[in-house]
Amino acid sequence: MEMYKKILVTVDCSDVDMVIVEHIGELAKIHHSEVFLYHVVHSHTLEENRVLYEKAQKHLSELEKYFKEREIPVNTIIRSGEPEKVVLKDLDEGDYDLVAMATHGHKMFLDLVLGSLSERIKHHSNIPLLLIKAR
Repeated sequence: MEMYKKILVTVDCSDVDMVIVEHIGELAKIHHSEVFLYHVVHSHTLEENRVLYEKAQKHLSELEKYFKEREIPVNTIIRSGEPEKVVLKDLDEGDYDLVAMATHGHKMFLDLVLGSLSERIKHHSNIPLLLIKAR
């Protein structure tokens, strides 16, 4: 059964990304999915935006190789702005069947302080959400 044709994988360019990438690699093989690696650059200055964008390009390029080596169709998307707003807008406009992300496993206090993208997606999108806690 090919349930998930288009999978959006949000990454934050940290060491937890491989947890979700490896899982989605297996899932995409089963469902013959196309994978969209997705990152939102959140910056406050033009210079910071440039540096973070370059870092994201490099990181997503490395993750993209993982899928290409497994012959899984993959695309990369890098946006700029407030992550919650940008992701929700793209989810509304896109045609994704699944959103996948690794979580850092913050405790409730940190989630309140830092916010939680997964919580916002869960409450504001009708697309199934797969969360995997980082090791």
